[in-house]
Amino acid sequence: MKLFLKLLRDIKGSVGQFLSFVLVVAVGAFFYTGLVTLSDNLSAYTKANFNEHNLSDLNVYYSQISKQDVADLSEVEGINKIEGRYTFDATEAFDGYNAALKIHSVPENNEINALAMIEGNLPSGRGEMVIDSHYAEEHQYRIGDEILIRVADKELKLVISGLGENMEHAKKNEIQDHKNYGIAYVGEALIPEVAGSSLYNEILVDAKEGYNIDKIGESIEEKSKHLPYLSQESKERTFSYSQLNATLQNNRLMSKVIPLVFFMIEAIILFLAMSRMIDSQRNQVGTMKALGIKNSSIMLHYMGYPVLVGIAGSILGYAISAFVFVPFITISNARSYSLPGIEFSLSYYSILPPILVSSLFGILASYLSGRTILKERAAQAMRPKPPKKMKRILLERIPGFWGHIPYSFKLILRNIFLNKQKALASSVGITVSTVLLITAFGTQASLQKVASQFQKVYTYDLRVNFKMGEVLDTTAPLPEGVKYSSFLSTLPVELIKGNQTEKASLVVTEKENSLIHFFDEKDNVISLENNGVLVPKSYADHYDISEGDIVTIMFAAPGLQKKTVDMKVLKVSTQYSSPSFYITPEYLDSFGMDYNPTSLLVQADPSTNLASIRSYFAQAPYVDTIADKTDLSKEAQYILQQNSFVFIMFIICSVVLSFGTIYTISSINIYERNRELATLKVLGYQKNKINRLIFFENIIITTFSVLVALPICGYVYTLVVKGLSSTHQQIPDQLNSFIISVSALLAFMLTILANLMLRRKVTSINMIEALKSVE
Repeated sequence: MKLFLKLLRDIKGSVGQFLSFVLVVAVGAFFYTGLVTLSDNLSAYTKANFNEHNLSDLNVYYSQISKQDVADLSEVEGINKIEGRYTFDATEAFDGYNAALKIHSVPENNEINALAMIEGNLPSGRGEMVIDSHYAEEHQYRIGDEILIRVADKELKLVISGLGENMEHAKKNEIQDHKNYGIAYVGEALIPEVAGSSLYNEILVDAKEGYNIDKIGESIEEKSKHLPYLSQESKERTFSYSQLNATLQNNRLMSKVIPLVFFMIEAIILFLAMSRMIDSQRNQVGTMKALGIKNSSIMLHYMGYPVLVGIAGSILGYAISAFVFVPFITISNARSYSLPGIEFSLSYYSILPPILVSSLFGILASYLSGRTILKERAAQAMRPKPPKKMKRILLERIPGFWGHIPYSFKLILRNIFLNKQKALASSVGITVSTVLLITAFGTQASLQKVASQFQKVYTYDLRVNFKMGEVLDTTAPLPEGVKYSSFLSTLPVELIKGNQTEKASLVVTEKENSLIHFFDEKDNVISLENNGVLVPKSYADHYDISEGDIVTIMFAAPGLQKKTVDMKVLKVSTQYSSPSFYITPEYLDSFGMDYNPTSLLVQADPSTNLASIRSYFAQAPYVDTIADKTDLSKEAQYILQQNSFVFIMFIICSVVLSFGTIYTISSINIYERNRELATLKVLGYQKNKINRLIFFENIIITTFSVLVALPICGYVYTLVVKGLSSTHQQIPDQLNSFIISVSALLAFMLTILANLMLRRKVTSINMIEALKSVE
């Protein structure tokens, strides 16, 4: 009990140091508990809801298909259940704009892609519909309200029977725009009024467990030869599922990488600080030994300090995460996805790893530092260590140098070289903190680069996407006011590299297309040619692809019978978001394949009203969706908003961690130099001069640490960028001299702040106690 009271007195005697330790641990605990909560809760929710609402394994599209044909296809081996439905597009007019609605019919006894009803009931008649709850909230709709929609040249007035969400559309579009885009569901009784018949145009397939979905797709395609078959899309290729799956992978990675970095820094700081703290209390250890206290009890006493630090820091980090991180990810997730009923709550078990890791390293440091002192006799341990024998340092041997520098600088240099291990330990902590700052600022700059590339790469005013299966006349005249236009086609493909395959998108567009721009890793413009493929850098890095290589591409689109071709790599293109392979129609034709455009890019004349051109395409029967340049701007801002919080917190925590490191090391440095500083006070040195000595010594150590950090930060930053990148997302290397300079300047500012806060420690030095020596 007395040793515990002594431990509390030690903490009280150096509250600032204890709090800096606690903050260091709290930072790691904050990120660990927050990111693990995000990753685990989102992963568990999606897995449970995919099963509960039975997300379809395969969507197959037709111009039309009868109920009997659907029943016949259900006999394909590997199919557990199959459902037919009719999907169509509609628009709803508002003041100044039209909102697009994608509407699905709800099959009787619906079991695949089942709706999660938020309020109300499923549509029971031809005049009712269910709309997604976010669209309803955006437009202030309630159950019982009437909606007037336009389908082709028809107007339909429907009553809202319920509000719901579907895991199939957890992600509507890139920016989750609920104002301009909604999802709705109607009963099968409405199909004849919309389509003119009771035929479906889509089937949903639920595969039996263990069956290959690609094989099932091939069998369905084979049995559909007599049907107006269009295409098919596996669950993995659907926009919503692929986006959600990519988010889950990134979250898992971040929940491991970022806390690991912080825990490593915590381990270094705790290890250095605890070892030096015990060494500075050697006479107290001798006193306890003289009083008959067992060595094991003394060791446990000092081990209690890091354990208390670990517990207090972990609880503080857990609490901050509960009040800051969890509310933010709840809001952020609601903005990113439509996942009804999802809740993010911290698990009490998530606090254990930070406590265990921080305590373990502190206990290890206490043991390694204390075992040497505990081997000494009580009388020997009670005496302070004899002063180290002073030797001439290297700088003194330089002719003419030593005699021309001020005496105060001689004291600083001798102290640094006399205590090389202490100075090195201080440098390690500051170096690691500086590397962390540089990495944090660099990663934030990378996100801004990702967002800014959208408007640099795409310079079109409108992107018009055509309906599936439409055969277009590319020579048909365009509306007045179109300055330039270019067609393109997006095909699902797979990259084959050895025994590995990777899903990808292949975009076919004209060589002269000036509305899409390509850049290499140095931001130099590169062009599309007729004799090869542009490969995104994210794929090139992952599969070690270089300019001039031959890559194997398999076409996964229906009707192409998984045709496999070898393409020559023209250039490697930097594409930060949604990377795709690019070729020209002429190169596609060289493989005996037809070019069928699926989209049109339009650049309007500046004097033309863009709304009139958009209205022209909106009324065209072959158009599916339309996007404009404001959507690109929204997508860029969306990327920043969705990712900035984590990295802003990363920067803030890096600053806190850096300050904690510098303050702790400087505090122990002053404590260990009590005798030397007391001697200077006795000799008449003024308080300001002594503070200046300590300040300049810390500045020298910080300068050395920053210089050491410069070559290390590039390597660490590269590791972080590689960890966050994948084939479907490239994080650019944005580490530059400005970021490094700002980070270094911040390290110096934190050093200055720590010195200002530690001035009182110099003032409070007890000269009589400090000058006691070996008799």
